[in-house]
Amino acid sequence: MPLPPDLHVHTEWSWDAPIGDMERSCERALEIGLPAIAFTEHADWALVHKGQHPVDIGGYLNAVERCRARFPNLRILTGVELGEPHLYPKETAEILAAGPLDRVLGSIHSIRLDGELLDASQFRDRAGLDFPAAVREYFRETLAMVESGQPFETLAHLDYPKRYWLDTATPYREKDYEEEIRAILVASARTGRVLEVNTTRGRTLCPDITVVRWWREVGGQAVQYGSDAHQPDKVGEGFAIATQMVESAGFKSARDPMDLWRR
Repeated sequence: MPLPPDLHVHTEWSWDAPIGDMERSCERALEIGLPAIAFTEHADWALVHKGQHPVDIGGYLNAVERCRARFPNLRILTGVELGEPHLYPKETAEILAAGPLDRVLGSIHSIRLDGELLDASQFRDRAGLDFPAAVREYFRETLAMVESGQPFETLAHLDYPKRYWLDTATPYREKDYEEEIRAILVASARTGRVLEVNTTRGRTLCPDITVVRWWREVGGQAVQYGSDAHQPDKVGEGFAIATQMVESAGFKSARDPMDLWRR
């Protein structure tokens, strides 16, 4: 089965990808046979990490054009990953107006807990944190983003916190959060959004087959794939496993390899 496009990749133009490289990511995409790649750089306004900085959208778009000229046999898409766009509507509107963007992802990375902004990757560093309660708050914020009307097409890494699950906590099970997750899926289906299957860690799929099946049950129409790569050798990682999983959940590839997978 041909691999689908990788529609969630970060390069040196994202603040958290110091070893990202747009040209080498294109080389990697061609090497493994991807039909297309989308560079969805971070647009984050919740300042929770040292070294965060805005994306230079002009420089980024120029870099994309250079890659398009250098790699004519690869379809290269522009894009952005909007972090908490419903909380930053002015900044979101400005970046979307700054240039043509082929793919717009919406994601939650950070939530407010006890008056402090925390990225889900920081949950495990917070002494005494009620991890399941924090995850429920994460899902509540995700639902608020989906229902906000912000113009993103794709819901990225729906269950992002499970990447950072505490070893000492009760193991993460989708069923424990079914009510919250289904509410997000229903709202996403109602607003015509696409569900991303994120393969960041290769074999840890966000979300997994349970949630993708729920997505189909509630009327979700389409799925796309994103490696969330922050370095070239991670482009397309885990796609063979992910496509098998999505197919078994009832979604099919299109004749056009550029198209989304649909029910």
